[in-house]
Amino acid sequence: MDVPSPPPPGSPGQSGPFGAPYRSGVPGSGGSGESAGSAGTAAAPGSSGSGAAHDPVRAPWYAPMRLALAEAVRAPETGDVPVGAVVLGPDGTPLGRGRNEREAAGDPTAHAEVLALREAARALGEWRLTGCTLVVTLEPCTMCAGASVLSRVDRIVYGATDPKAGAAGSLWDVVRDRRLNHRPEVIHGVLAEECAAELTRFFRGSRD
Repeated sequence: MDVPSPPPPGSPGQSGPFGAPYRSGVPGSGGSGESAGSAGTAAAPGSSGSGAAHDPVRAPWYAPMRLALAEAVRAPETGDVPVGAVVLGPDGTPLGRGRNEREAAGDPTAHAEVLALREAARALGEWRLTGCTLVVTLEPCTMCAGASVLSRVDRIVYGATDPKAGAAGSLWDVVRDRRLNHRPEVIHGVLAEECAAELTRFFRGSRD
């Protein structure tokens, strides 16, 4: 079974399947996915990691991605694929966390993103997650991309790309489809190698 490759699905200025540009985005920019510099969006968390000085776009998201990775590494305990997610509030506070629990719960919808979004909605007391950011170790699938759009998160930050099932710029670009009334900003490739490494270990182990 192939492991999602870490390189980003595109570069700034390229057009996606529905005309929306592939772009890394700038933390603190608008949540439409098509413009930067809007005010009132989520505050970027503090940066960490060796690449901070060389990657100002992704470095502010290293710390929250490590929170998502901490969830991901627990998923194999129940035979689930190691994907983890965290939802940050507008001030950068974690509101929801999740890891794949499809096998554990016997639930086809129990993906990390969905569980994190549900927990964040419970924390806020409403379904609209305006101003929030979804951070996930693997590019969302169509279900999770759709759930993200419906939740009204401002931004999706993901690690490894998924060329076989990714719906945030790889196989599809659901989150930036101009036919939808909400298009989150997308920042890809955050700690991509670390995120992909967890998947590699899992699938190699499952073949042994």
